[in-house]
Amino acid sequence: MAKYLAQIIVMGAQVVGRAFARALQQEYAASQAAARARSRSGQQSAAASSITGMSLQEAQQILNISTLSPEEIQKSYEHLFKVNDKSVGGSFYLQSKVVRAKERLDEELSIQTQEEKKQPSQQNSET
Repeated sequence: MAKYLAQIIVMGAQVVGRAFARALQQEYAASQAAARARSRSGQQSAAASSITGMSLQEAQQILNISTLSPEEIQKSYEHLFKVNDKSVGGSFYLQSKVVRAKERLDEELSIQTQEEKKQPSQQNSET
């Protein structure tokens, strides 16, 4: 009787151990996929910074915005562009900085939109 009880306990431990190992493998694979997705978006953002010659933080400071909302970006851009117009005594240099900042933020928004479109399809393929 004790022999059968020991066998049942050993078999139960094996089943639980296999299930735990499988869950651990799945979690590891999911974390690796998430890390790859983060690095891709980071690489795209770094590429956008090098192309425009401006970091995301610098662009946000120039347009004086804290969140990446298209409406806030456009509103700030239009105001700063008009204020820095050369015909009203503004600076062409500052006006060009405003344009570059808007371009950089628009690029970041498109990168984020692309990542959001990819994420649901990745989640669907994992389930």
